[in-house]
Amino acid sequence: MGIITLTTDLGDKDIYQAALKGSIFKLLPAVNIVDITNSVAAYNIQQAGFILKNSFHYFPENTVHLIGIDTVYNEDTRYLAIRYRNHYFVGADNGIFSLMFDKNPEEIVELNIMQDLKFLHFPLADIFVKAACHLAGGGKLSGIGLPVAGIEKKMNLQPVIEKNLIKGVVIYIDSFQNVITNITKDFFTNIQQGRRFMLSFKRNETISNLSWHYNEVPEGEKLCLFGISDHLEIAINKGNASGLLGLNIGDSVIIDFREG
Repeated sequence: MGIITLTTDLGDKDIYQAALKGSIFKLLPAVNIVDITNSVAAYNIQQAGFILKNSFHYFPENTVHLIGIDTVYNEDTRYLAIRYRNHYFVGADNGIFSLMFDKNPEEIVELNIMQDLKFLHFPLADIFVKAACHLAGGGKLSGIGLPVAGIEKKMNLQPVIEKNLIKGVVIYIDSFQNVITNITKDFFTNIQQGRRFMLSFKRNETISNLSWHYNEVPEGEKLCLFGISDHLEIAINKGNASGLLGLNIGDSVIIDFREG
């Protein structure tokens, strides 16, 4: 039987996550439900987009990824099911898909599943579940919606090149308080061209070497590396980089390739 992953802001203290999972099992009892995370900050599509973009490809092809972020009914927002890189995604067309996809999807439909009025305030457990179970059970996109041409666009904040500088920003803080920037490994390598560099950020802190792993420096020392997401991270070995270095989402980081 198929796999349905969940990426939501439902948390784990209320009834919502249980209602969502129970609704899935009612329709497709043998399905495998995998939580990517239910701890996305409320309505934060940027955070959810980053997590899902960097995790979905670890799952088998034809996995269905149900996205429960900002899904309450809005007359201006469509509900979509999408095939991208041989995976399926079901969610609201609120810009999150454009934050996850690096190229155009293979197929997009706007869901035309009838809304159950008792779930009007919680379509995630109704329309979205019906769509996800249909796909996880081997159904086709054409059976749950009508083709549409595109998706709502939102732009990820991109690093800026200025002479010998890369100017980036913090876009994510993980549960270990590692600080993740919007500077990818490919972007860095293309600009570096083998040169030495100096990474600088808040409080006049600097790092001038890339590490391969977190334990490459003594405990309590700061480092930078390209982590599993292939984004440049600032970390402290067995420490709280965000708190100790005063770095938060939106803060600037600068890489200077003119330094010795």
